[in-house]
Amino acid sequence: VAEACWRDCPAEFGPYTTVYNRFNRWSRQGLWLQMFEPLTGHNGIFDGAAIDATHIKAIAGGWRKRGDFAQAIGRSRGGRTTKLHGLVDDCGQPRVLLLSAGNINDISMAEALVSAAGPFRRSLADRGYDADHFRKLLATVAQKLLSLDQIPTVLIPHDPIAYKDRNRVERMWCRLKDFRRVATRYDKLARNYLSGVLIAATCAYWCN
Repeated sequence: VAEACWRDCPAEFGPYTTVYNRFNRWSRQGLWLQMFEPLTGHNGIFDGAAIDATHIKAIAGGWRKRGDFAQAIGRSRGGRTTKLHGLVDDCGQPRVLLLSAGNINDISMAEALVSAAGPFRRSLADRGYDADHFRKLLATVAQKLLSLDQIPTVLIPHDPIAYKDRNRVERMWCRLKDFRRVATRYDKLARNYLSGVLIAATCAYWCN
């Protein structure tokens, strides 16, 4: 499927193999990330960050089972999936986007997200990030949900009004998944898929 998409490139771009090879080379060199970070104001301080992750169906073929995990593909109830982790700023614009295999816990990538985002004053996260060792890095975390028959012995304080702003990251996922390349992973290489996500984010938020 991915090869067919490259074949659909306009004729004025030249041979589709040349287009793909250049994209792959720039991806390997990290140029797409170098273009993305300055647009985000990556080194600037911002007030509130919201973090979350979303599953992406991976239909990319050509990798043996042992190579899937290295390319951020994991097996879960949904089949072969990739998980896309993101951190957005006060305006809902993505600051950091990272990949992992789909069967990895959200919190396993949380510290990497926060560390890569630069300085900010407050963080918003859902119950998937509810852990004592990570709470030290967060200013606001949603209280872990309990079933009705459980009686909590210790309540974790949080700001319910501030937590409503966490929908910014959910809206970001909805906007990025309007791009077919983001909503379904066709790329074999994790770096190429992430590069496509960075390009989609650039087009969605800074090229309007």
